[in-house]
Amino acid sequence: MLTSALRRATATLLALLALTLGGITACSGQDSQTDCGLSGCTVTFQRTGSTEVSILGIKAKLIGVEGSNATLEVAGQTVTVPVGGEAAADGFTVGVQEVTDTAVVVRITP
Repeated sequence: MLTSALRRATATLLALLALTLGGITACSGQDSQTDCGLSGCTVTFQRTGSTEVSILGIKAKLIGVEGSNATLEVAGQTVTVPVGGEAAADGFTVGVQEVTDTAVVVRITP
């Protein structure tokens, strides 16, 4: 419980710091596009290549897709989320917004 609260506080602080500095420096990843703000990050994972990003002080990784379900590892926890659905992972909410043949769009919020 304390760990989740600490992660949320850290994530919020990182997001605020990034916006204050004039750019979003709390989001990074190869072969993936990130868009972070105060309320969380939207990540577009390519279905080929490197599928791991560092956002909000945690790592998020696309493990695979089966049908309309995406399996992700977020903050060390594996979750399977259908398009339009959400799941909890170590105090973060993970939502899958879209799955296409080439990409998976995920929203991660503290």
